[in-house]
Formats: sequence, C-alpha cells, structure tokens
Amino acid sequence: MSNVQYGISPLTWTNDDMPELGGEIPLETCLSEMAEAGFTGTELGTKYPREPEVLIPLLEKHGLVLASGWYSGNLMKLTAEEEIAAMQDHIKLLKAAGCKAMVFGEVSNTVHGDINTPLSQRVILTMDEWKTYCEKLTTVAEYLLNEHDIKLSFHHHVGTICETEDDINLMMELTGDAVHLTLDTGHITYGGGNPVTMIKRWGHRIGHMHFKDLRLDVMKAARAADKSFLNAVLDGVFTVPGTGDVDYDDVFAALKERDYKGWLLVEAEQDPAKAHPLTYAKTAYENITGYAKKYGL
Repeated sequence: MSNVQYGISPLTWTNDDMPELGGEIPLETCLSEMAEAGFTGTELGTKYPREPEVLIPLLEKHGLVLASGWYSGNLMKLTAEEEIAAMQDHIKLLKAAGCKAMVFGEVSNTVHGDINTPLSQRVILTMDEWKTYCEKLTTVAEYLLNEHDIKLSFHHHVGTICETEDDINLMMELTGDAVHLTLDTGHITYGGGNPVTMIKRWGHRIGHMHFKDLRLDVMKAARAADKSFLNAVLDGVFTVPGTGDVDYDDVFAALKERDYKGWLLVEAEQDPAKAHPLTYAKTAYENITGYAKKYGL
C-alpha cells in the first residue's frame, strides 16, 4: 500500500472563483476525465452536490473518492463557536466520505476573489490580530481533531491574510499542534516563498498537499503591474506540476525526507479554453506519479 494517493481538483475543468471559466463543462465530464487521467481522488467544487448520499455514489461510479474539500472560513468575524456551528454540514460530508483533512481558508477579508482589486490591497494583520485569530483557529482545530478525527489543514493563499512565508511561520507558531497546513506549491511560490523551506520546517504539521506549478515570468509581470489574483490566473500564472518553474525534484525529495503520507492533490487554476483539461490532467498525473516513484513516496 502506497503512502500517497493521487487526486485532482475540478479547477482544471471549471473555476470556483470565476464560474464563467469552464461553466459549460458538465460535472460528469470532469469526473470521467479525472478517472481517465488516472486519478483516484478529487476535491469539492461548486458543481458538486453536497449531500453525502448523492455525492459519494456519484464519485464511486467514476472510481473516485473525496480527498477533502475547501471550507471558506470567517474566523476574522466569527467566534470559534460560531464557526464550529457553521461548518457542521461540511463536517458531515467530509466524515461520510472518510476524509482525514479539511482545507480551511480564511475568506472574510480576502481580495483574491475580486478581479478588480490588486493583490497589493490584501489585508495585513497586526500582531494582536494574529494572536486573536490563531487562538480561535486553534479552538476550531482542536474541536475537529478531538471530536471528528479531521485535521484542520489551513490553506495559505495569495490575496489573503496568510500569503507569505512569514505569514505562514507566524500562523503556525501562534497556533497549537492541532492546526495543520495545506501546503500549496503554487501559492507559496507566488507569495515569494519556497515550498521546500516550508516542508523542512513544518513537515510534521502538513496535513494535506496541493500541487500547482507556476510560470515565474507571468507572476513577475502580474506583480509588476499590480494585477488582481484572478487576472493573473487568466494570464496563465498557474499550470500543472512539471510544466512550470517550481522545482519538483526538491519538493519530492523534501516530502520523502519528512515521510509525508496522504494526498498529492493537483490543483491548477487554468482557463480550460486555453489549457485543454484532459490533456493537462494526464500530464499532471504522469509527472507527479513519476516524481513520487523517483523519490520512493
């Protein structure tokens, strides 16, 4: 039994933040092509039914399981208790599907979903705000782990309060061990950091992995022009692993060193009209399984 499993998010086919990208592609097409490319898992997307009794058989029909699902957190505004109450349906779905991690992203004050707001306008927290936030995050994570055996795996994301290596380090230092990390190779690179540094430092608290590659020239141009996140996506800043500028040899060597176990989840936001989904999905599968085999994961 391998220590890792291979999954892909529906973002290669249809974009949650920009529904017009791939909006016409049926869910059945997404799922059948995921399986055709070789993947055994997927993550939730906006087209997915949220009732366990509907979703799980639908995935099973295509030989897929649910690896995890993004949860839009509002802990900057809510109390920990209010957030816990709000996530009950999401917990029910993850548990029914046997998921071990919840991908938690803070969206209450993010700019990443607004095509008209440049990334330079993202919210920067004060130390006091960080302390308050991390206290609440720890409370929610301890509840998830103790009551439901699910790891809250925080997703750092360009345009949110947690974008840079410094942000991630501070968040991890100020939270308890119940808080895990969804490390995203594309977002950490876009945020000016290095995924290998994060794996070496926080490998013991990585609960989930998102693999997207990044085109550095597109990123630098978007930063220089102070573009919004979504405009950078439209420009093709992200691509599937092995087709951009992230050094995946170093990433997989670091994961092996850390004895990572869990999902290797491809998540590459692209315009399906420009980047043919099935072609890119097959390339992604070939590349990440190749790296995993090379480094004995």
